[in-house]
Amino acid sequence: MPPREQPTARQVRLGIELRKLREASGRTAREASALLSVAQPKMSQIESGRTGVSEERVRRLASFYQCDDGQLVDALCGMTREHRGQFWFDEYRGILHPSFLDVAELEWHARALQSLHSLTLPGLLQTGQYARTLFESVWPRLLSDELEARVEHRLRRALILDREDPPPFLAIIHEAALRMRFGGRFVVRDQLLHLLKMSEHPAVSVRVVPYSCEDFIEVTQPVLYASGPVSQLDTVQADSPIGTHLLDAEFELKKCRALMRIAEHASLDADQSRQLIRDIAREL
Repeated sequence: MPPREQPTARQVRLGIELRKLREASGRTAREASALLSVAQPKMSQIESGRTGVSEERVRRLASFYQCDDGQLVDALCGMTREHRGQFWFDEYRGILHPSFLDVAELEWHARALQSLHSLTLPGLLQTGQYARTLFESVWPRLLSDELEARVEHRLRRALILDREDPPPFLAIIHEAALRMRFGGRFVVRDQLLHLLKMSEHPAVSVRVVPYSCEDFIEVTQPVLYASGPVSQLDTVQADSPIGTHLLDAEFELKKCRALMRIAEHASLDADQSRQLIRDIAREL
C-alpha cells in the first residue's frame, strides 16, 4: 500500500512511540527494518505514521527493544486495531481541517479529560448558538457550509459524555469566561444554564476560578489534558490563534499537570462554582 498522505494524530503518535522505544534501546532504524524484513524507508514511514503496522510487528519490535512495560505495549497494540472510517468524526474528513478531527479523536480515546479555559467555555459543554457565535467571529470568515459543519461537529463531540463509560471530565473555568457576552446576553444566559445542567452530569465536574483569586495562572488560551491508558500516552491539546497543537513531550505533560493542579487548587468547589454560575446567569 502507498504511504498515507495525511495520517491521523494517533497514527503519528503510534509511530512516535515506536521510535522512542527504539531510540531508548540504542537500536538503529536499519536494525529494526532488518528485523521486520522491510526496507529502511518503510521503517521510517512506520515511525512517522505514514505506513500502518500490525499488532504482531509491534510486539516483535517491543521485544527487540527490550521493552518490559506490558501495559504500554498492549496500549500500542490497541492503536494498531483502529482504522480510518470506524469513528463518527471520520465523516468530516475532507470537510473540516484535520485538526478538528484530531481533537475529537483525542477526546474519544481519552480515559480522563481535564480542561482549563480563561476566556471561552469548553467545547464539550457549549450550546449550538454559543459555538456558532465563536465560529462566526473567526478570521478569515467562514463560508456557510463550513460554519455549519463546525457547529455540528462541535456538538457531536459531546457524545462521549453519553457513552456507557464516559471519561471523567474536569472543566476548570475562569470567572472571566462566564462573564464574556459572546453573542449577547440571551445566548450567554442559555449557555450558562446549559453549563449548570452539565455540571450535574455524573462524569462532569465544573470548577470556577473566581476573580478574587490572587494567584496568576499561566494560561490564556484553552488547554486540554487527555489521559491515555498509560501515562506515556497522555496528550496535551493547546489552542492558539494560529491553530491547535498536540503535545506529548514529558516536560510538556509535566508542566500542564502542574498548571491543572494550581488551577484546581485556586478554584471554588463544585457547589460554590454552581452558585456563582447561577448568580451570573441571573444578572443577564
